[in-house]
Amino acid sequence: MNDVSKHIDIIAAPGVFADLATAQELVTRALAARGLSGGIVAAATGSDEVIVVPGDRIPVETSSYSSAVRVDLGQCAPDRSPGIRTHIRGRGLDGLRFAIDSVYFHRIHPGTIVNYGDHPEQRVELRVPNGDGPFPVAVLIHGGYWRSRWEFDLMDAMAVDLTERGYATWNVEYRRPDEHGWDVMTGDVAAALAALDTAPGDLDLSRVVVFGHSAGGQLALRVAADSVDQAVTPALAVSLAGVLDLQVGDERWLGEGAVSNAIGARFAGAHDTYEASSPISRLPLGVPQLVASAVSDDPNLLEISRAYYAAAAAGPDSVGYIEGPGGHFAVVDPSSEVYQDIVRTVDDRIRGTSGHASE
Repeated sequence: MNDVSKHIDIIAAPGVFADLATAQELVTRALAARGLSGGIVAAATGSDEVIVVPGDRIPVETSSYSSAVRVDLGQCAPDRSPGIRTHIRGRGLDGLRFAIDSVYFHRIHPGTIVNYGDHPEQRVELRVPNGDGPFPVAVLIHGGYWRSRWEFDLMDAMAVDLTERGYATWNVEYRRPDEHGWDVMTGDVAAALAALDTAPGDLDLSRVVVFGHSAGGQLALRVAADSVDQAVTPALAVSLAGVLDLQVGDERWLGEGAVSNAIGARFAGAHDTYEASSPISRLPLGVPQLVASAVSDDPNLLEISRAYYAAAAAGPDSVGYIEGPGGHFAVVDPSSEVYQDIVRTVDDRIRGTSGHASE
């Protein structure tokens, strides 16, 4: 690890930023947070992976670098050109911070991409701990209100932390419904979980825990329910600030209509799809669950998690609940108090160590 470069060049086309100083300030903070050097330059100083901000629809020449992370500040079609490792799009100027984190995690803590289908988004990133297995497996399903501009890099920090704790991590990418449809997404998540059965590495498939954050919480608990009696059935399903009641999410217009935009209809017009997809409608799931929330999150999400836990705990499923300080991303931030509580509780369930949730 000492031989890995901690310098990142960000190559930006002239005029791509409305105010260059603002971009430079953001980049300086993001690099410092990861202990990195570098900045916005006109041309790269080495051959390592670079970040490129070329401007809308401008092709990127990557032959001089090991690979590139492309950043487009606005929403656009994905760039799948050779040499582009990942394309961060539609996240505004903050896309630079996400790009820096992506380079950091994949340079310092690299994983292995495993494809579970033919589409470029049907992939997972596998990280396996050092030492001897078999290793328990943490399946990570990212959120982003089911919108394509949010990808599995959102779970990189959690994946690296859990791998260092002795879990093999299976960080899932999937096709999103704004570009491919709701049923395609559901099928991808199920296929990604099932693909563990043939995954490389010494993995203990009797100790699989599925984590889902935000919209990924809905996906995690649904796929857990759908996987009962299948070849890979989670020993535990964990909702991290999950959207666990789609009817309420639609009624409250969460994420500016994210639920109906993803499903393609309001609750009244797609009752069967909502019922099949909403974890609260699927109770009992037949799989042990842990529901976690941060108290300064969107109060609608906090209320949904509390109401889901009350409904689940009234049935036959084994269900735990954790709350702690912080906002929406605290539950996937390894430095937060609530995250530490979540991991201790998961360890207790999966590996028999210390830590308990209220039940």
